Amino acid sequence: MTIQVAKLSDPAVRAFVTAVNAHDRDAFQALLASGATMSDDGADRDLTDWTEREIFSSHGHMNVDNESKGGRALIARYRNDTWGEMRTKWSFVVEDNGRISHFETGQA
Repeated sequence: MTIQVAKLSDPAVRAFVTAVNAHDRDAFQALLASGATMSDDGADRDLTDWTEREIFSSHGHMNVDNESKGGRALIARYRNDTWGEMRTKWSFVVEDNGRISHFETGQA
């Protein structure tokens, strides 16, 4: 069962999913803290390169099935033009100012 994006608990994570699904680079960048980092399947990745390849140029889309840890951990069906659809996990570190300083993703 999919959780509507508007019902996601954490405002920063809700904005992240909204920006990903809208392919809105500017809104996505505005969510990130200065020096933000990310990892994919446990390996640190270049955030700019990864997001361009895995989200924006490949039309990434998240359907969230479950959230935990106050909305900062998600299980989602993620799809893009490169890999198709897969079950993924996402976790977020959100700073006091509401910006995301780190996120991790990988297969669930």
